[in-house]
Amino acid sequence: MNNRKNDIIFKLCCAGLCLALAYVLPFFTGQIKAVGKMLCPMHIPVLLCGIICGWQYGLAVGKAAPFLRSVTVGMPVLFPNAVAMAVELAAYGVIVGVMYRLLPKKVPNIYVSLLTAMIGGRIIWGTVSYFLYMANGTSFTMDKFIAGAVTEALPGIAIQIVFIPLIVIALKRAKIVK
Repeated sequence: MNNRKNDIIFKLCCAGLCLALAYVLPFFTGQIKAVGKMLCPMHIPVLLCGIICGWQYGLAVGKAAPFLRSVTVGMPVLFPNAVAMAVELAAYGVIVGVMYRLLPKKVPNIYVSLLTAMIGGRIIWGTVSYFLYMANGTSFTMDKFIAGAVTEALPGIAIQIVFIPLIVIALKRAKIVK
């Protein structure tokens, strides 16, 4: 019983830390004029949360972070950006958490989980954006999807692919996570 209780407390604290990081990282990356938005700073803590704490926590942090930032600092704009981003980040947290749990705990599977989540989340973001833009009376074209999901996000994608596995491996070696 005590181990289970400690595990829940650890996951809650870790999820809280990930939510706080998702809130503050855009302040730092936003100072980099050329590529600040392109670094996808909210994605990293959500993906880490899904891997470290599980899909339920990744879902909660991914869903909450864009709304929290939108309501408190106005970025991202609530509709349609924060709504679409909340669904996207929630999908990242769920997909990476489920994949990481199902696959054997080997280094290549961190990449498999991560890449699956990144592809799935972007497809979900595009689908949700299409309907939100349509409801708003504007169009969401394939060009907008490619630009938002791939072209403009390339620096962030590269950072995620390099640093998230390194962070997970370091946490496992330090025996902070299983």
